[in-house]
Amino acid sequence: MAYLQRDDGNVYFEDHGSGERTVLLLHGWGMSLRVWDAVLLALLDKGYRVVLVDHRGCGGSDKDFADMGIEAIAADVVALVEQLGLERVVLNGWSLGGAVAVAAAGRLGERCEGLVLTCAASPIYVQKPDLALGGTPEDMAATVQGLSEDRITFLHALSKAVCARPVGEALEHWMWRVFTEASPRAIATLAELGPLDQRELLAGLALPILSYVGGQDGFVAPPICRWVAENNSHARAVELPECGHAPFLEERERYLEELFGFLAETA
Repeated sequence: MAYLQRDDGNVYFEDHGSGERTVLLLHGWGMSLRVWDAVLLALLDKGYRVVLVDHRGCGGSDKDFADMGIEAIAADVVALVEQLGLERVVLNGWSLGGAVAVAAAGRLGERCEGLVLTCAASPIYVQKPDLALGGTPEDMAATVQGLSEDRITFLHALSKAVCARPVGEALEHWMWRVFTEASPRAIATLAELGPLDQRELLAGLALPILSYVGGQDGFVAPPICRWVAENNSHARAVELPECGHAPFLEERERYLEELFGFLAETA
């Protein structure tokens, strides 16, 4: 087991394969790096080096970090890239992991050769006065309250809503179990999506970007994912009209086809 040692705790990561180019996978809120298993194997079959990270409070990482914030997790990603000596990195962030990936890409500069946003909660998640996309502040407050008052029941319902297409009871139950293993304090990470506004940062990134749009996504409003391609000339969007919030689980073959195409284009 490998850990990145930080001042206030340890971050679990895995480093698979070899090569000059690395795909670094960042999971969504409350999940773990295991959610990427099918993507990991496919990337390894194509000869990529793959690094996966558990967010603070999630998976194999310590559960008692003082700072559970998105910027802190992004700083962990940058520190890991430096520790491993990675010079050519493509970041792929799912959901809240997309916000982490955007923040990390801004810090990595030329070492980041591409950015994949998988139904990402970026540039915003909650509506802003000048951009009425996403949920309302009241929606966000209700989510935080529901998690605080009855976490297990709330997470059970959450696990059933991630996918719009049938993925089976076993996978839904697995997601519920992973959610429950995250620290209850990870609510603080989720709450940071309320004020999050990465519009300026994301629009200014001068690197290839691929944004997956789940047409039936009940977590990140599809127009948020489309915003990326509409406001950054280096970005393109991939529409999956019947897909929910987890295209790598719901439409794996199409997801991988688009991912491999993007990686080949940006090599």
